Amino acid sequence: MSDPITSRADAEAADAADVLAFARSRFVLPSGVCYLDGNSLGALPAAVSAAVVDTVTREWGTDLIGSWNTNGWWTMPTTVGDRIGALVGAAPGQVICGDSTSIQLFQSLVALARMRPERRVLVTDGANFPTDQYLADSVGRLLGLDVVRVSPGEVTGVLGPEVALVSFSAVDYRTGELWDAPAITSAVHDAGALMLWDLAHVAGAVPFALDDVGADAAVGCSYKYLNGGPGAPAWIYLARRHQEALDLPLTGWLGAAAPFDLASSYRPAGGAERARIGTPPVLSLRALDAALSAFDDVDLADVRAKSLALTSLVLERAAALGLESVTPRDPARRGSQVSLRLPHAYEVTQALIARGVVGDFRAPDLLRWGFAPLYVRYVDAWDAMATLESVLETEAWRDPSYANRAPVT
Repeated sequence: MSDPITSRADAEAADAADVLAFARSRFVLPSGVCYLDGNSLGALPAAVSAAVVDTVTREWGTDLIGSWNTNGWWTMPTTVGDRIGALVGAAPGQVICGDSTSIQLFQSLVALARMRPERRVLVTDGANFPTDQYLADSVGRLLGLDVVRVSPGEVTGVLGPEVALVSFSAVDYRTGELWDAPAITSAVHDAGALMLWDLAHVAGAVPFALDDVGADAAVGCSYKYLNGGPGAPAWIYLARRHQEALDLPLTGWLGAAAPFDLASSYRPAGGAERARIGTPPVLSLRALDAALSAFDDVDLADVRAKSLALTSLVLERAAALGLESVTPRDPARRGSQVSLRLPHAYEVTQALIARGVVGDFRAPDLLRWGFAPLYVRYVDAWDAMATLESVLETEAWRDPSYANRAPVT
């Protein structure tokens, strides 16, 4: 978007000209809801329900165990993985889908550390998502590594001959800041270390080029911008150049070279297949596979352009209202979200949800909105800001019911 949006009429005109407008019909969206929480749980793609029902009633109900061979159950971790790989710049044969993000992080951290046994430092971000930090500490204890925390923008200050690997999120989950992955990866490699990227807040919203960047490994969830559903399986990327040398810590039987030989000792499969661990979660994988069809015929450059236009609209209006944003104004440094620092941010978030504007809260004081360009419209962004302005002006957030903390915020 080159022209600024300064009215709801401008927003409607932008929607009319939107090259991605066709994609909105690929989702089931409740009437009267402005859904801005796709960076936490993506909306339901319309193709998912029928795919899951067919898997349950026909493939499981009728074809039974034969479906492992006849309906592609066995190969789903690879086929779905390759579909995700295409969205993050990975050539086929490098992404496996299954298990959780925590497991995939553990696999990657240990495997990369084992490739640099003479080095005793693991670097992570002190603002990283808690799971990333907790697992870094755990792997540090397991392998006897020192864990150093530093902002990605300052990583060159800690790189040295003792650093084995660096593990960062490409987008800060709180602020939405997008880091310079090519420059950081290059600096890490120049120091002789290995680079692991967490792309949970990238895949499906921000173009990324894992192969071109030269990442050594990457992980990501699939329930955010990939819209795979609650608890959808995560994925792991293992650069082809490392695959045969990687010593993965979780040696489940499906990662073996010949699982149904039922050998008593482990011999890893060739390539990325060694990253398989246990029985694939077929129903979740089928839902995710169907969800990924929402990206068919979609140009990720268009996704990025719309994402930046939507977030720019919100940032401009927030600035006009005197609200503090912790999300960078510079488009090159911004993911697909806007986070506003507000007093009583939790109560404000709840008041907005009660009025149909669904975002989330991140402690201690952030209202966070994620913009999934396939289904979020310009009028959604405009109306969300109008609702926020009203909630703040009227102090509607003071309703005592909005202060009741739910388990999930």
